[in-house]
Amino acid sequence: MKVAALQMVTSTRWDANRDQAWALLQQAAHAGAELAVLPEYFCLMGHKDTDKLALAEPLGHGPMQQFLADSARELGVWIVGGTLPLQGPDAQHVFNSSLVFSPQGERAARYDKMHLFCYANATEAYDEHRVIAPGREPVFFDLASQDGHIWRIGLSVCYDLRFPELYRLHAQAGAQLLLVPSAFTYTTGQAHWELLLRARAVENLSYVLAAAQGGAHDNGRRTWGHSMAVNPWGEVMAMQASEAGVVLADLDWAAQQQWRAQLPALQHRVC
Repeated sequence: MKVAALQMVTSTRWDANRDQAWALLQQAAHAGAELAVLPEYFCLMGHKDTDKLALAEPLGHGPMQQFLADSARELGVWIVGGTLPLQGPDAQHVFNSSLVFSPQGERAARYDKMHLFCYANATEAYDEHRVIAPGREPVFFDLASQDGHIWRIGLSVCYDLRFPELYRLHAQAGAQLLLVPSAFTYTTGQAHWELLLRARAVENLSYVLAAAQGGAHDNGRRTWGHSMAVNPWGEVMAMQASEAGVVLADLDWAAQQQWRAQLPALQHRVC
């Protein structure tokens, strides 16, 4: 199955981000991708954290969800909409939600980011708890590829990557592919991004596909990029360091099954 991680440099304007996402989705579809994954915050990276509140949509309605559904239907591909803000439990919080749409334009899954990023050093500070409510449940979905295989795909978002127990739950449920739409900061990404992605692949003998934000944003933030696909042996299959682009990779069902058969580490867990 051919898959695509779409790297963006999201701005503060929804219309510009929509156009950038559409161009990348077209490029992925024309290259033969069956699954295309947008990055976290593909729709907006505002000047303030609270900008998310004004953009929040109710589940099932709104221009961002309509864009994802229409794009999936028109291009005939599965689309994972990175993340977008859905209405939260109160007026001060949203859910940072990853929505999956089938080639028929139907919503197939929703995952609300569970682990919320918090980091501060001498020059930068982030705390997603200010405006984001955490999700509570792991989510996976099943995709029937064109060659007849049923791929179980585990969902996660960005800071989740530092919590291996989430990915182990996906692997125990049978997931062969783990998705990580992200907006890693330049600081933390340079230090840990590739290391963590490869570790999650090796630990779970799963493919990992990570779509990232990658560049200097007009709100002053800088993201690490390096969108990539990693195979179950921990090898980077394809990667783009910075700026917008499409990272393509061919996932081999038989090879993934063989890796797990040759090294049955998932069966050897004792705790």
